[in-house]
Amino acid sequence: MATSKKPDYWLKAKRHLSKADPVLGRIIKTYKSETLMSRGSAFFSLARAIVGQQISVKAADSVWRKLAAGLGGEVLPQNALDADVALLRSCGLSGQKVIYLKELSQFFATRSRHNWHKKSDEEVIADLIAIKGIGKWSAEMFLIFHLMRADVFPIGDLGLRKAIEKHYNGSKAMPPAKMHKLAAQWQPYRTVATWYLWRSLDPVPVEY
Repeated sequence: MATSKKPDYWLKAKRHLSKADPVLGRIIKTYKSETLMSRGSAFFSLARAIVGQQISVKAADSVWRKLAAGLGGEVLPQNALDADVALLRSCGLSGQKVIYLKELSQFFATRSRHNWHKKSDEEVIADLIAIKGIGKWSAEMFLIFHLMRADVFPIGDLGLRKAIEKHYNGSKAMPPAKMHKLAAQWQPYRTVATWYLWRSLDPVPVEY
């Protein structure tokens, strides 16, 4: 099993964000002992992203725990590829997500080298969306949680938009352009701002 690790820029980012944005500073202070963690597994990040598509963080965590238990304690490319469809469905995966997990497992079971750490964000996204079931959102989760890129702003994420609207606009709808303008003050650490905004809404830390 891969060992979890945190980004080396986290403390510097917290100081920058707290100084730049008092609202975010208060959120950071509330969760000051917590941090983004990476499991160091590309497959883990993408499989978690598939499981988490269009469901809450709490629901995704529950499905993942059932899936890991059903596959012998850990979700790996080969055991997911070999697993019976009925078993995967019984863990809470939709029929479409079963297909996506099988496709992802096949990809990792047959290809061992990717060099994603050496590629730009745009190049990584282009590589990943070629895999069935991996869209831009899942690729952005990969950038954040596996590659731990410091300045990812996944504006298409519903939870992020909800958190921004709650803390900056009285829970009223906010146009994406205005969100981008707000987030400009968080650069070059929009990943960290995003993580804390997620944390302000979710009962458990987001993990992919």
